Amino acid sequence: MARPAKNPGNGSRDRILAAAAAVLSEKGYSATRLTDIAEVAQLRAPAVYYYFDSREALVAEVMIVGQQWVRRHVTEALDALPPGIPALDRLCVAVDAHLRVELELSDFATAVTRNAGQLPAELRAQVGRESAEYHAIWRGLIADGQSDGSIRTDIDPRSARMLIIGALNWAPEWWRATRQSIDVLIGTAQSFIRAGLTEH
Repeated sequence: MARPAKNPGNGSRDRILAAAAAVLSEKGYSATRLTDIAEVAQLRAPAVYYYFDSREALVAEVMIVGQQWVRRHVTEALDALPPGIPALDRLCVAVDAHLRVELELSDFATAVTRNAGQLPAELRAQVGRESAEYHAIWRGLIADGQSDGSIRTDIDPRSARMLIIGALNWAPEWWRATRQSIDVLIGTAQSFIRAGLTEH
């Protein structure tokens, strides 16, 4: 049975969303059943259909909420920085924020990173706009870094962006808090990224 969801809301609909995020985080899209979600939400299975027309509609909303959660957390971390910080340093702050929300703060965020590649085409299309808005943050950070000199200009920015986000999103598949502190993970990720994006 999936663990109780993090970030639960109030009311049955929010409980269902939070339960779905927890089950998706643990079992993945293909193995997630509405009965599992109802059990975690402590509701009867028919209650799920009162709020969501289908399993796919529920999963799509979890994915959208999860992407919004990650984007908001990273944006808030960047907005809290003082002006004049080099873009590479800002990017490393975004790495920290992404990993913390993904691994510690939100089942919704973990559900997104673990299931994005498993979704059928019609669901991927529904969540694509949120993903594009999040990628725009990273696109801007890399472009700013190449403009201010903190990121090398001889690398392809799209490839760099996709490699960074791909590596961050893979972390839930292998990282365990019982084996390594999240601070060590974040520091290692930031070191790798700095080494790859700066002149040697």
